[in-house]
Amino acid sequence: MSCPLPNSTNGTVQLAHGGGGTLMHKLIDDVFLAGFDNPFSKSRHDGATLAINGQRIAFSTDSYVVQPLFFPGGDIGTLAVNGTVNDLSMCGARPRYLSAGFILEEGLSTDVLRRVVASMACAAREAGVEFVTGDTKVVDKGKGDGLFVNTAGVGLIEHDCAIGPLEVQVGDAVLLSGDLGRHGVAIMASREGLAFETTIESDCAPLNGIVSDLLDSGITLHCLRDLTRGGLASALVEIAEDSKHHIHVVATEIPVLEDVRGACEILGLDPVYVANEGRMIAIVPEDSVDNALVVMRRHPAGKAATCIGRVTEDQDNRVTIESEIGVTRILDMLSGEQLPRIC
Repeated sequence: MSCPLPNSTNGTVQLAHGGGGTLMHKLIDDVFLAGFDNPFSKSRHDGATLAINGQRIAFSTDSYVVQPLFFPGGDIGTLAVNGTVNDLSMCGARPRYLSAGFILEEGLSTDVLRRVVASMACAAREAGVEFVTGDTKVVDKGKGDGLFVNTAGVGLIEHDCAIGPLEVQVGDAVLLSGDLGRHGVAIMASREGLAFETTIESDCAPLNGIVSDLLDSGITLHCLRDLTRGGLASALVEIAEDSKHHIHVVATEIPVLEDVRGACEILGLDPVYVANEGRMIAIVPEDSVDNALVVMRRHPAGKAATCIGRVTEDQDNRVTIESEIGVTRILDMLSGEQLPRIC
């Protein structure tokens, strides 16, 4: 059976590497969702939730092209493991098994590859997952930029809860697991050779422990989202649009380390748009806030967890933020990408 070819166009893809902005969302809508039209692709979640023989599972995949390969607080290997573990966790799943695909540029040092693989093995042990299959390809020198990694993962969903934007309700609280911006700033500083008074390390970390404990504690979770490309702002905008609810957050409640804030000011970045690789938001009912924060703060990646805002009765499907001086402004999706090649 042959497949019909799509209508050809003269358009070209002109995007920064990665996603999180309006251009990437347009590409997803116009090309990928249009081409792969099914209920799973329309969910716009961090992974697909599937039912197989009565068992619910989550399935996710991601590719990593970060430069440099090694940076303060992590490397492409830990990033690949934690990224897929976190995507599965945001579906409410317990991550179990991963695959790894390596695209190696001809001439890549074997020592570099061994170091990355060792990091991946260590990160997998920490997250409680196993690599069970994989693949390796080599491309010509000058056409691979060292190393690209793809990981896919499967996790078990051991509850009957529905977790996603459609479950968000008026009055819900928005909980943030920790300080923002460290990953993006660490990458930029390392890439550009910038020196600050202190070394800013990526927040790269697995979040499955936090999610598992929230679920095991019986806390109602309406929506979960990790704050990768596009940062907190993009995640909130996506949820507001999909849930058809207004979300209001308060800037003074959003933790940002002083050295990160200073670096963002120097680089012209807004911390709420800077990528993170070990931060998440949990949207929960108001009466679950205190218990949820206690659970989140038990974990290193959640020790600074706090409530940053609420879902309001306004019907404009927008996100607003109240500034330090009490002025409210709209948070929009970025038109492009602040920092390319960060994951």
